[in-house]
Amino acid sequence: MAERVVNTALIIDDHPLFCDALSITLRAVAGVAQVETVDRLETALARLELSPTPDIVVLDLNLPDVTGLDGLIRLKAAAGSAPVLVVSSLADNRVIAAVFQAGAAGFVPKHARREVFRAAFEAVRAGGIYQPEGYVPPDDEDGPVTSREQALARLALLTRQQAKILQLICEGRLNKQIAYDLSIAETTVKAHVTAIMRKLGVQSRTQAVLIAGEASFSAIMPENG
Repeated sequence: MAERVVNTALIIDDHPLFCDALSITLRAVAGVAQVETVDRLETALARLELSPTPDIVVLDLNLPDVTGLDGLIRLKAAAGSAPVLVVSSLADNRVIAAVFQAGAAGFVPKHARREVFRAAFEAVRAGGIYQPEGYVPPDDEDGPVTSREQALARLALLTRQQAKILQLICEGRLNKQIAYDLSIAETTVKAHVTAIMRKLGVQSRTQAVLIAGEASFSAIMPENG
């Protein structure tokens, strides 16, 4: 397998000092020549519509406009072939397992040493997955077995537009309101909703919301926060 080129990166994090420090780290130890930073998921999604797209996306799970796996799933749909590396202070084993289930290329604890970031980028360049020290993968080699894992696997099938529409459905928006918000025809919204329900294996909007709830960030958070 040819080595993946990782010369440009997009960091999504709302802490300016951390963004600055991580940018310096990626340039110094991970061989990334160009680093962009944004502080919102929606800004990142808009950036990913432009060319050229970054070679890798580095995502914090907690952002002002989204929290956790919802953002990761939408970002994966928008990033295309670009790997998404999660960098977070939420290093609980359940969180990390869910991040991998949602399609991340690696997980790095937010305050890891520079050498850890180097190792993570080396793994990504080699086409692999970077698992942090101390992480114990769940014993489910036969595939998704819990309702959360099943929900994540289904949600990962959605396109970026479908994921956005599902988010609006979860917020209680009607098709007419969604059409207005996204500047598309109501018939287009209906077609997307039908496709969403088919991919999620449900028969109603309410069931789709329940699937999204199964995969929500709160469902995997440690009880002590």
